[in-house]
Amino acid sequence: MSLVPRDEALVRAMPVVFVLIWSTGFIIARYAMPHAPPFKFLALRFALSILCFLPWIWLSGARWPVGPMQWLHLAVSGVLMHAAYLGGVWAAVKAGMGSGVSSLIVGLQPVITALWLWYAGSAVSRRQWLGLALGFAGLALVVSRKFSQGIVNDHVDWVNLSMAVTALLAITAGTLYQKRHVRASDVRTANVVQLGAALAVMLPLAAFESEAMQWGTELAGAMAWSVLGLTLGGSSLLYLLIQRGAATVVTSLLYLVPPCAAVMAWALFDEPITTTTIMGTALTAVGVFLVVRVPKLH
Repeated sequence: MSLVPRDEALVRAMPVVFVLIWSTGFIIARYAMPHAPPFKFLALRFALSILCFLPWIWLSGARWPVGPMQWLHLAVSGVLMHAAYLGGVWAAVKAGMGSGVSSLIVGLQPVITALWLWYAGSAVSRRQWLGLALGFAGLALVVSRKFSQGIVNDHVDWVNLSMAVTALLAITAGTLYQKRHVRASDVRTANVVQLGAALAVMLPLAAFESEAMQWGTELAGAMAWSVLGLTLGGSSLLYLLIQRGAATVVTSLLYLVPPCAAVMAWALFDEPITTTTIMGTALTAVGVFLVVRVPKLH
């Protein structure tokens, strides 16, 4: 059945709204991390998100996924896309990486996806190989400039770099896994299964953190937006887009996230935007754009 114009407009807007919400994740991480350890924060975020979803599910009568394999696939994708991805990003920011650099590294997801598809047998054009080279060159330019500068909350070292790369690999693997193995189901119940699996992984990690949560306006605000905006909003939109087959559209728009995050980090946290940063980000954006063929939405 074809969509009415209003519904079609909403579908067209979903990728853009998702990217705008997703961009704030790096800023929220930078905003919250001076006041909390990353894994404790994320464990509480996952638990609160589940508590928000459950009454919604009960009142709406939403159906739960059918069959143990569907639950297993949702759990695997949840561990990758919530626990590993968010854990890597937030731990990297906690360890001193700036919001702009962390978003730039994770923004290479389309490049890694293209490399994986090429490894799996898909053809990669000369234009895409050029994009791969430009994407990595831009990232290397930014990272090398900030490597071990020792600037608080805006430097790169081997520790936070490995965490950010882990996040990049996790979100890439999780997206590909969910698209291939997870059947369409209600977004609310699917999110609860994914978040439950992520919480089961995050709780033991949080138990090893000695730092306490320092509650105040900033941390409470960051937690509220993380639950309501990023999890209930952003993660739900990502699930819907992947199920609708629009994951490539989201991927093609993700190259806009690093410059947006860099500008917001500069405005909010005074993270410097140097000529090298601008050049490297621009190279990476062009590279990702060349790798990903932007499809038309119908």
